[in-house]
Amino acid sequence: MTYAVSNPPVCVTPRMGSGPALWIYNSTDAHGTVVGAGYFTNGAALGLKVGDHMVVGKTGATEASTIHYVSAVTAGGAATIAAAILS
Repeated sequence: MTYAVSNPPVCVTPRMGSGPALWIYNSTDAHGTVVGAGYFTNGAALGLKVGDHMVVGKTGATEASTIHYVSAVTAGGAATIAAAILS
């Protein structure tokens, strides 16, 4: 599937100073789709910034949650997320 602007990620913790914001996003889309380049077509308009964190919940037959960060926001406003590396 493709991203629907009617189901945007929600900012649950705004950024403080230069720190990152925390976002939550739920979708039935596969992980590989959500991390696709420019998936969040209105990312800049929503306020996504490079370095923000996002918890992605996959709903449907196979439920899962993954942690990501915003890796890019294009001049056209689309945002891309990447899987966070946890240590």
